[in-house]
Amino acid sequence: MPLSPRQTHLLDLIEQPADLRALSRGSLAALADEMRHALLEQVEATGGHLAANLGVVELTLALHRVFDTPHDRLVWDVGHQTYLHKMLTGRRGWMSRLRQHGGPAGFTRRVESEYDPFGAGHSSTSISAALGMALAAERKGEDRQAIAIIGDGAMTAGQAFEALNHAGDRQANLLVILNDNEMSISANVGALNQHLTRLRSNPLIERFRHSGEEMLAQAGPLGELLGSTRAGLRDGMRHLLGASSLFEELGFRYFGPIDGHDLDTLLDTLSNLREQRGPRLLHVVTQKGRGLAPAERDPVGFHGVARNGVSRAMAPSADKPATPAGPPTWTEVAATRLEHHAAKDERVVAITPAMIEGSGLKGFADRFPERLYDVGIAEQHAVTLAGGLATEGMRPVVAIYSTFLQRAWDQVIHDIALQNLPVTFLVDRAGLVGPDGPTHAGSFDLALATSVPNLAIAAPADARDLDAAIDWALAHDGPCLVRYPRDKCPAELGGHALAEGITAPTLLRRSAAKAPRRVLVIGVGAMVERLIPICETLDATLVNLRWARPLAIEPLAELAAEHDAVVTVEEGARIGGVGSELLLALAERGVSRPGLRLGIEDRFIEHGSREECLADTGLDSGSIAASIAAFIGNLCMNR
Repeated sequence: MPLSPRQTHLLDLIEQPADLRALSRGSLAALADEMRHALLEQVEATGGHLAANLGVVELTLALHRVFDTPHDRLVWDVGHQTYLHKMLTGRRGWMSRLRQHGGPAGFTRRVESEYDPFGAGHSSTSISAALGMALAAERKGEDRQAIAIIGDGAMTAGQAFEALNHAGDRQANLLVILNDNEMSISANVGALNQHLTRLRSNPLIERFRHSGEEMLAQAGPLGELLGSTRAGLRDGMRHLLGASSLFEELGFRYFGPIDGHDLDTLLDTLSNLREQRGPRLLHVVTQKGRGLAPAERDPVGFHGVARNGVSRAMAPSADKPATPAGPPTWTEVAATRLEHHAAKDERVVAITPAMIEGSGLKGFADRFPERLYDVGIAEQHAVTLAGGLATEGMRPVVAIYSTFLQRAWDQVIHDIALQNLPVTFLVDRAGLVGPDGPTHAGSFDLALATSVPNLAIAAPADARDLDAAIDWALAHDGPCLVRYPRDKCPAELGGHALAEGITAPTLLRRSAAKAPRRVLVIGVGAMVERLIPICETLDATLVNLRWARPLAIEPLAELAAEHDAVVTVEEGARIGGVGSELLLALAERGVSRPGLRLGIEDRFIEHGSREECLADTGLDSGSIAASIAAFIGNLCMNR
């Protein structure tokens, strides 16, 4: 069922937030409806984050209406809920290329607009950044507001509370808006979520509010005079009941909770807070997926939507096309193997930082709910928690995206590797991820991990390798990192082992070329599959490395000695990556050969399709083939 086009007369008038401020207040509800429908049309055309954006339509409108942006700084946490913010700040015409190569990012970017004062992508950074802006304004004597908009899911991270603590101590001129939709990507967990639930649902406060509204409505003009008194009594009752004590103990004045879809309440409350100074926190309750019934029912499923996903969701069940069968993803293969081990060994437990669905752990959660620990957006805690479990004989598995593991490298080194604890890391989304861009790319895990003692590193090339890596990791008495991309997983690429042992590399083809054209290509992880036809065309020897650590250098040195040059190909940072370690190790064993290292270049790769991102850094099939062919050509010329 295609989306019906709708006129957007009011939205068409807005090029910048100043145009929004020129509209009559009475027209804003209609504008919100137009914005919500424009958002649906936008995500239908390009795909993207939907449920979170549907939940902040009224809040986005109210913020740009009340505050003098960009003079006042709006800092959005994560940034995936800023599509409407972008529409209102001069980028609506550009949104047709959202998250595509050359188009606007799916998150805030300073290089895109002066209305994006701070870039985002990872969670829980907004309060720190906005506090920095507030303190800078104080130092420079500038009169401006700094506003951080942060979700309740992001508030589970320690950094958010570090910033709240500092802001309260400094009594900084900072407004924090807590967008409480009871969700991060997966459902929220923890004591903070329970505290916010009490704030939303305290029956005494609700009864007082409703009965007070009824009495004031019947009192006529006197009711208006008593309104401010009633608000004061309500806030006093909330304080007595301990509802706002968490934030007030941190030095913030707490306001709310208020309905985040009630425009009048939002506008009035924000206008009042604009005139105040010091640390303030406004608790706004919103509904993720608001305005689209399927998204309201399943906000997790509508967190990210593919192109044409809105119309498919709205179609009657009988009209929905069947999902074509295909090879499983790396995530699915890893999750299946993890469940296999959990069924046999009760010591196996899984840990995830608020990514049950994304990391493929829904099946594990259903089968072994008591052995799944969803810690919220708390990557540092997740890793050290795993360490504690390991000291007591458990076999913890941390399922985490590569980009989010970056937030916990001190814990990986200090708490896990230094103590040589048996913790397995299933590192998903390793390499380039496409439309989510540089904030979510897994570019650095290999370069970071190869320098850490005791840490084994598996880079499987197919499902057989992945299963074997997980088997080995869960039997190993030390830490192990198993990395794999966001992609389909080939079943088995073949080849035979170059040595004994599960961590030995495999030889996929041997070159029949003569000197000086004998080239050994060593592929790392998912790059191996695309190297097979390239090496056949160029008649190069191809090895699937399989394990970056422990590095089986002896059989590789023997093979390299039979060749004139060595090429390494990895979907990770070229500087400091596996290729650098391999060529150095070969040279140390007296096998010094001309080398070519292909990997992610020393820059951040912008968003686009996965293939566009790979091409941008020379890792698509055509670029790899051209680079190796040119390398062989140079060998022949220099002979």
